[in-house]
Amino acid sequence: MPKVNINGQEIEAPAGMSLLQACELAGAEIPRFCYHERLEIAGNCRMCLVEWVGAPKPQASCALSVGDLRPNPDGTPANIRTDSPVVKKAREGVMEFLLINHPLDCPICDQGGECDLQDQALGYGAGRSRYEENKRAVEEKHMGPLIKTIMTRCIHCTRCIRFATDVAGVPELGAVGRGEHMEITTYLEKTLDSELSGNVIDLCPVGALTSKPYAFTARPWELTKTESVDVMDALGSNIRIDARGKEVMRVLPRLHEDVNEEWISDKTRYACDGLMKQRLDRPYVRKGGKLQEASWNAAFEAIATGLKGLSGEEIAGVVGDLCDMESMFALKGLLALLGSDRIECRQDGAKLESAVRASYLFNTTIAGIEDADAILLIGTNPRLEAAVLNARIRKTWLAKKLPIANIGPAYDLTYPVEQLGDNAAVVADILAGKNGFADILKKAERPMLILGQGALAHEDGGAVLKAAHDIADQFGFIKEGWNGFNVLHTAASRVGALDLGLTVEGGLEGLLKDAKAVFLLGADEFDAAPLKKSFTVYLGSHGDRGVQEADVVLPGAAYSEKSGTYLNTEGRAQMAPRAIFPPGDAREDWTILRALSDVLGKTLPYDSLPELRAKMNVTVIDEAPREGWGDFGAAGKIAKGGIQIAVTDFYGTNPIARASDTMAACRDAKLADLKEGTGTDG
Repeated sequence: MPKVNINGQEIEAPAGMSLLQACELAGAEIPRFCYHERLEIAGNCRMCLVEWVGAPKPQASCALSVGDLRPNPDGTPANIRTDSPVVKKAREGVMEFLLINHPLDCPICDQGGECDLQDQALGYGAGRSRYEENKRAVEEKHMGPLIKTIMTRCIHCTRCIRFATDVAGVPELGAVGRGEHMEITTYLEKTLDSELSGNVIDLCPVGALTSKPYAFTARPWELTKTESVDVMDALGSNIRIDARGKEVMRVLPRLHEDVNEEWISDKTRYACDGLMKQRLDRPYVRKGGKLQEASWNAAFEAIATGLKGLSGEEIAGVVGDLCDMESMFALKGLLALLGSDRIECRQDGAKLESAVRASYLFNTTIAGIEDADAILLIGTNPRLEAAVLNARIRKTWLAKKLPIANIGPAYDLTYPVEQLGDNAAVVADILAGKNGFADILKKAERPMLILGQGALAHEDGGAVLKAAHDIADQFGFIKEGWNGFNVLHTAASRVGALDLGLTVEGGLEGLLKDAKAVFLLGADEFDAAPLKKSFTVYLGSHGDRGVQEADVVLPGAAYSEKSGTYLNTEGRAQMAPRAIFPPGDAREDWTILRALSDVLGKTLPYDSLPELRAKMNVTVIDEAPREGWGDFGAAGKIAKGGIQIAVTDFYGTNPIARASDTMAACRDAKLADLKEGTGTDG
C-alpha cells in the first residue's frame, strides 16, 4: 500500500482511498459539504482543500486518491498539510464565497442547531465578508408533502441529486442553469416519487431542504432522544426517536451498516404523527351492541365472564404485525395456562413453517446482498415491502450489473429486471430447467432468491415454498459460507412469532372456524367478520380494524411507548427501549396480560420485564444467525395464476400509518401525480 505523510505522521492507505479519508485516518478533521461516504464524488464545494507540499495550489482532498500522490523527488512519501496557513486561507475564502448569497436565516431556520454550514462557518470561516452585493433569490420548488424547500439557502452541493439518482434510483432531481443561476429542481414540479425521499433532508448540509411536517414544531435541544428500532416493515431499521413530553416529534435514521446503513423509508420517518391519533387510551366493554368506556376491573371481569365455561380448545389468539416478543410470549403463556395452544401469527395466510428456522429467514443477511451475483425475486416488490433493502439491491446492481429476474407483477424497482411472468407456475419451470434464467442461476457463484409474502400467501404457497427450497438445493444456493435462500417478511413481529411457534394447522381460517373466544393482540390485517360469533378481546394501541367486532377493548402501548424485543427478517434480535409513556390509561401489553392472568386465576410466572425476558431466553442481540438447512414446504403442483403482492399501498400497511395525516397526504399526492400525468401521455 502507498504511504503518505499527513501533518508529519506517516501512514499507509489503500491506493483507491480518497485523500480525505486518509487524512481522517491520520486523525485530521476535514470539513466538507458535497462529499458523502455513500454518494458519488462531485468535488464541487472545495471546502475540503488541503495543501500538497510542492503542488502549485491547494487540492480538493475528496476528489484525489492516495494512489494519485506521487512521492517527493527524494523518494519520501508525499507531504500533506491540513492545518497550514495556506489551507486556512483557502478554506476561509471558500466559506466567504458560499456565504455571498446565503441568507441570514439562522434564527428562523429549521436546520438551526443541526446545520453543517453554521458549524463550519464558525470553525473555518473568517467571521467577516468583503461582499456587499445584493443576495440572489430563488423561487421555491414543489417536492411534495414531505420536503419543505427554501432554495435561496442552497449552496449547490448536489447531495440531493446524487442520492435521488444513485441510491433511490429516481432521477427526478437535477440542476438547471449555471453558476449563480444554477437551481436544484424536480423538473416537472411534482412530488419526488421515492419511498426514500426524506433522506435528502438528512443529507442537505444547509436549510434548503427540511422536513415539512416537522417545520416550526421544535428545536433539537428541546427533544429527548432515544435510540430504537423501526417496526413499519420487517427490516428493523435502526432509528432515533426524538420526543418532547408525551409526543414523538420526529424519527431519524441511526447508523447500522448491516441493516439500514444510514437510510430509512419515508413511512419510518413520517408515520410518527399517527402515534397520537385514533388512540385507545381507556378500556371499553360492549354493552347493547355499543362499546362503552369501562374501568380496568370492569373490563377484566367482562373477560372472565366471557371465558367462563370454555375449554382450552375453544379459546384462540391472533397476534398482529407490530407486536414485540414480550407481549407475544405473554399471550402465549396466558393461553397455555387456559389450556390452549391455538395462537396464530400469519394474518395474511402465508404458508410458512416454524420447524426449520432457515425456511423463514433472510439467510443471506441484508448486507450479504452485496456479495450476490444473481438474484431471483419471487412474489415480492421489495421497493414497497422493504424500501431500504431495495436500495441495497440497487447498490449491488450498480456495482456489478448482476442479472435480476422477477416472478410476479411487473414494477419499477429502480433497477433493470428480467420479467419472467406474473405466474406462480414459473417457479416450477425454473426448477425443471425450462426457463432461461435457470442457466444463469446454475453458473452463478453466489446466487440468491428472495421469496415474498405474496408468493407464500398464494393458494399453492406451500408448494411454492417447496419449489423454492428445491431450487436452492439444485442450483447451488447452499454452500460453505453462503445460503442464498431468503424470505422477505413485511411484518415486524413475524420472525419472532414464528420463533415462538405461534402457528396452527389450517392457519387463521381454521383457527377462527370453531373458536368461541379470541384474543387479538394488535391484529388488524385480516377480515374480522368471522369474529361476530366469538367473544373477542382486542388488546392494541389504535382503534383500527380489529376493534370492529371486539367485545372488550384493552388499551395497549405503541412501539415507541414500551421496551420491546424485535426480530427482523434476518432473525436479528434488536432492543427498542421506551421513548415516551402511553397516553391515558394505556399500559404496556405484557403488563396488561399479567394483570389479567391474576383475575382469571391463571397467574403468569413473572412480575417484571427482566423476569419475563429471562423466561423468553433471547440471549444473542444484534447478530444475524446462521441456521442449518433442512427440508420444508409442501410437495404438490403449482397451479397457474397471478401473484397478489403483499404490499400495494405503501402508506397504509398498519394502524399507525393509517392514522397518520402525513401518510394520507402522501397517498393523495401520489394519486394526484398519477392522474395529472407527465404531460407526454398520448
